[in-house]
Amino acid sequence: METGSPGDAGTAGATEAARDEPVWTGLPPGLLRMRRLLLVVWLGLCALAAGLLPGLFAGPVWAVFALLPLALMVWGWVMLERNWRSWRYAERADDLLISRGVLWREETVVPYGRMQLVEVTSGPVERHFGLASVQLHTAAAATDATIPGLDPAEAERLRDRLTELGEARSAGL
Repeated sequence: METGSPGDAGTAGATEAARDEPVWTGLPPGLLRMRRLLLVVWLGLCALAAGLLPGLFAGPVWAVFALLPLALMVWGWVMLERNWRSWRYAERADDLLISRGVLWREETVVPYGRMQLVEVTSGPVERHFGLASVQLHTAAAATDATIPGLDPAEAERLRDRLTELGEARSAGL
């Protein structure tokens, strides 16, 4: 004979499902700031060139071409935030999940035992903004496992943890 109410079985199942659910971590806002600054700088220069050069050589009416890069800047500003919000990663017991994409959602699952190399990279602009990226290399050439725009300390922690877990669960390729 069972003890407890029928609702208890549903609660236990919900608790077990919640435990299996990954804990997602988003990217820090520094990546969004860096990308927006690059957008403003490059499209601002394009707007200046598109408005100034035709305006000087063909007449002031042609300076209206500066509006196209400015419109792209406004659209890009919004799209960059949507893209930034779509990036996230989760460390599970046996693998790392990386999720990204706004229209086409893409989720990459990298088993710890299949990792061959984990590297932390940071270009000059990323270093200026205090950011680093974690790149995961596996035997599959098509695996695009990169986590961009992390704080350098978090990137190093993640690299060390993934390396440790990869060595512990090595699949012996």
